[in-house]
Amino acid sequence: MLTLKQISKHYNPGSVNELCLFRGFDFTIEEGEFVSVVGSNGSGKTSLLNIICGSIDVDGGCILVNGQDITGQKDYVRQRKIGRVYQDPAKGTCPSMTILENMSLADNKGRHYGLGKGVNKGRVSEYREILSQLGLGLEDKLHTQVGALSGGQRQALALLMSTMTPVDFLILDEHTAALDPKTAQIIMELTDKIVREKQVTTIMVTHNLRYAVEYGSRLVMMHEGTVILDKSGEEKRKIDTEEIMRIFNRISLECGN
Repeated sequence: MLTLKQISKHYNPGSVNELCLFRGFDFTIEEGEFVSVVGSNGSGKTSLLNIICGSIDVDGGCILVNGQDITGQKDYVRQRKIGRVYQDPAKGTCPSMTILENMSLADNKGRHYGLGKGVNKGRVSEYREILSQLGLGLEDKLHTQVGALSGGQRQALALLMSTMTPVDFLILDEHTAALDPKTAQIIMELTDKIVREKQVTTIMVTHNLRYAVEYGSRLVMMHEGTVILDKSGEEKRKIDTEEIMRIFNRISLECGN
C-alpha cells in the first residue's frame, strides 16, 4: 500500500512566481489497484508521480510504502522497486543499444555489476518468447538498435522492460500520448494485460478520458493539487467520458477559461 500523508510542495519559493501546488495533500493507493489519474495541465498529476518516484522532494509530509517511511529515500533507491514508462518513447530505452542489450539491462535491474558479460545468452530464447507475445515482430530484431524502431515498438519494449523484474509499482506517465491512435490502443491493451498478469499496483496519468474510463479499477481527477473526483468499483463502472467532460467544463468555467 502507498500512502501520502499531509504532503506540501512549493515551486519557486520566495519569488513572484511562487506556487503552492500541494498543501496537506493525502492520498492512498491500495495494493493491486490500477489507478487512472486525469486532470487539466497544472493540476498536479505529473508532480504526484515525481513525488512518488523521488524525482522531486516534498517540503512537508511523508510517503509510506507498506508502513515504511521512504520520504528521504533517494530516487535511484526507489527505482529498484518501481517500473516507469514515460510519454517520450526514447526515455525508457537506450537507443544506441540493441533490443537484446536493453532487455539484458532491464533483466539485471537492482543487481550489482562486475566485469562479466552484460548479456546472458541463456536468456535469449526467453526474451524471444516475451517479445513474440507483442505481435510486433521484435523477436526477430534482437540485434537491432532500439533507436531504429518506431515509437510504438519502443514504447512496447519500454513497457515490457519496466516489469521484467518484480516491482511494487508501475508508473505510467502519459505513455500513449506521443503515439498514433492505432498504436496507442495496442499499447493500452498490452498495459492491461501486463497489469492483470503481474497484479502490479499501477498509477496511470493520462489525458485520454476514454482510456481512463475503460481501463483500471479506480479513476481519480485532480485540480490545483487536490482530488476532486475519486471513483472505484461499481461507481467507476457507471461513469462515462461525458460525465468526466462535464466536470472538466465546469472547472474551466469556474476558472474563467
